[in-house]
Amino acid sequence: MRIAVISDIHSNLYALIRVIEDIDSQNIDTVICLGDLVGYGPQPNEVIAMIKRRSILCIKGNYDASVVDNGFTYIRDTNINSFSLPWTVDELRASNRYYLENLPDSISLKIDNKKILFVHGSPNKIDEYLYENNPDLDAIVDGMDEDILVCAHTHIPMVKQLKNKMIINGGSVGKPKNGSPDSTYAVIDISKGRSARAEIRKVSYEYKRIMKDMEMKKFPSSLIHSYETGCE
Repeated sequence: MRIAVISDIHSNLYALIRVIEDIDSQNIDTVICLGDLVGYGPQPNEVIAMIKRRSILCIKGNYDASVVDNGFTYIRDTNINSFSLPWTVDELRASNRYYLENLPDSISLKIDNKKILFVHGSPNKIDEYLYENNPDLDAIVDGMDEDILVCAHTHIPMVKQLKNKMIINGGSVGKPKNGSPDSTYAVIDISKGRSARAEIRKVSYEYKRIMKDMEMKKFPSSLIHSYETGCE
């Protein structure tokens, strides 16, 4: 079984299209999205439409939840978010808000006797950051019944073995924060009789197009230029 895991698309249709094209070339059995479909970028309705059209199994991200709440429930109150949150709330169609509101918080699968938990932030909180050097990782792994934890939210790719368990973060499709404008996602390969494997794939897309769209819509310049640098 080969599973493509995408996340943190953040209203970036151009990046999503290129990642889906790459997934289609990788002999993938299923695609799972770990949320944050909206926020930051200018194409929230278009991104949700593509996720629906492809029938991609999806969970709710912290930005999705905050847009549903129309408040800083699970996102930081920053200058960028003070623009991005109300802009997205106003732009989002009612049917797509309903879609986000009713997404599940997590997904659990069992494949070839391996238990896999898919979350946005951590098993504990939708907005908890799990970085590779996070001191809480040991405690989180100790509290897991699952063999594999697949998370998102940091926008930074990670594949880590810890106490005979695996933690995977595919990074971000639409708003990378690892110093590169390129999208990233994860491919998990679970085959009978072999240890689970995970690969981070990197995909280039036309980031200048989304920057131009954002300029036309008068988005904050600091937000626009972050797409070129791949930094927050």
